Amino acid sequence: MIEESIDIQAPPERLYEMVSDLARMGEWSPENQGGKWLGGATAAVEGARFKGRNRNGWRRWSTKVRIVTANPPKEVAWESKAMGMKIALWRYRFEPNGDGVTRVVESTEDVRGPVMNVVGPLATGVRDRVDANRSAMRATLEQLKKAAESSP
Repeated sequence: MIEESIDIQAPPERLYEMVSDLARMGEWSPENQGGKWLGGATAAVEGARFKGRNRNGWRRWSTKVRIVTANPPKEVAWESKAMGMKIALWRYRFEPNGDGVTRVVESTEDVRGPVMNVVGPLATGVRDRVDANRSAMRATLEQLKKAAESSP
């Protein structure tokens, strides 16, 4: 499992709202480009499905996501799949410190099997997924901080 965190001067309710709106993830993530809710879903509730778009240079791919935890304003988590096979579990936790600052903890657990370990690098161009995810998570959290602290 990989975990990164950042302290943000914003209430957990606002941060949860921003992150759980998966269509907006492309505003912060260097790899994810957003996407759309599926099956009539419009928000992150347990069981809701989402199709995410991703990019790395000229490579483009999509993933199917299912929300597994929706506990506002404390935690949101989803499981991602490609070609029907599990890829990862992503989780965001929001921990207020009482002074108007919230620690946002992003984590991911790689659950790819042998087929996705071969196909994934070919499709995404990413050979070292651990380092790529860690770097992308840091960038995502920094952009989230910038967006949250610059908006009312």
